[in-house]
Amino acid sequence: MSVPEKRSLLHHDIGSTLYRMTVPMLVGMFTLMSFNLVDTFFISLLGTKELAAVSFTFPVTFTFISLAIGLGIGTSAVIAKALGSGNPQEARSDALAALWLAVYLMVILTFVGWLVHDSLFRLLGASETILPLIRQYMLIWLAGAVFLMIPMIGNSVLRAAGDTRLPAYIMAAGGVINALLDPLLIFGLGPFPALGMQGAALASVISWICGSLVVLLVLHQRRLIDQSWQVWQTALPIYRKILRIGFPAAGANMLTPLAMAVLTAIIASYGAEAVAAFGVGIRLESMACLVVLALSTTLPPFISQNFGAGYLPRVQAAFQQSIRFIFLWQLVVYALLSLLAVWIARIFSSDAEVQRLIQLFLWILPLGYGLQGVIILTNSSLNALHLPLQALGLSICRLFVFYVPFAWLGGQLASIQGLFIGCVLANLCMALLSYYWFQRALRQVELSATQAGAAS
Repeated sequence: MSVPEKRSLLHHDIGSTLYRMTVPMLVGMFTLMSFNLVDTFFISLLGTKELAAVSFTFPVTFTFISLAIGLGIGTSAVIAKALGSGNPQEARSDALAALWLAVYLMVILTFVGWLVHDSLFRLLGASETILPLIRQYMLIWLAGAVFLMIPMIGNSVLRAAGDTRLPAYIMAAGGVINALLDPLLIFGLGPFPALGMQGAALASVISWICGSLVVLLVLHQRRLIDQSWQVWQTALPIYRKILRIGFPAAGANMLTPLAMAVLTAIIASYGAEAVAAFGVGIRLESMACLVVLALSTTLPPFISQNFGAGYLPRVQAAFQQSIRFIFLWQLVVYALLSLLAVWIARIFSSDAEVQRLIQLFLWILPLGYGLQGVIILTNSSLNALHLPLQALGLSICRLFVFYVPFAWLGGQLASIQGLFIGCVLANLCMALLSYYWFQRALRQVELSATQAGAAS
């Protein structure tokens, strides 16, 4: 990382620095998620069963993605702190170890996925008619899952060094490749065979392979990764350091698909149409919370570098500014989604009941997206402060004390509409708790820093 880039995170205006870092990520994520919606759209053209099948895969695929995100959080926090403390060689060693660790863990998780595939989806409520469609998609997806991990970890290294522009380009390019291949491989256009659900999975795997090759080349050229072979005795302490943050962060992220699995099983009791609508709604939610997600990837490197340099007032100011902005932004997003709900529902399904449920989703759940943003940014900020267990505790509390119980209770009181309302109320309760949680954690960090300074 160049000196100007480092100084921009440690000394430049907070708002303009976060803006400069977040906008490229926002563009990249928008492109990627837009084409993920395109992916869902093409699958929906195959039929309601196919759309329901890919909706059932969400909790499982998100488990893999959550592992990648969690390790990326640990990687970014460790490397950014090392850079903020003025230790670039330590950062390069950490980057190499993070990539190998990610590959090892993904291979293990893939093997487990193959072993428990059918039993797991039956447990989620998939019927015997939908299970073969899920199998067509997931077996190819699992075979290429290791290539999902490499670009995500590599991009975390780049962001830790202050570069959010190139990771955004890599993400966007992957989305474009996936979207271009989808119609060719799903429907068999031109010389391509019609592979249906298998084609959708294969398009994703090819885009991941391309992203892996690019990010490894960039890390090598920029000397952001150790060039020499890393012996086990050197790598093991680094694995521990990354996992101390990354594993709780991964666990926290994996709680989301676990909660979504429970929620999917509850929603399955309302029929395949409800599952299909929920799957569309969750993908639209990713788009609606795009700014939150982009900021949650750029705020942690900023916090970690300033934490490493001892600039805690800048950490507090960055957190406060981010929260205020997210509240205002998500109000605008809710207004747009509620106005466009009918039109959006017609795009994703011709089934009248699926359309009705998508509209219901969009009129209720986005009310809580600003509150959800507070929770997400608090969680990522705690990890950036190297407080992963507190972030994990926050996630457990959010999902299993509030979100799932409130959703279940709402469903019991007022059917699926009540379930959606319960999700919003859960986000309200958790946002208030999250804000208090972060303020208390930051005071503890400041006290520890003061005591350490007095002792030295």
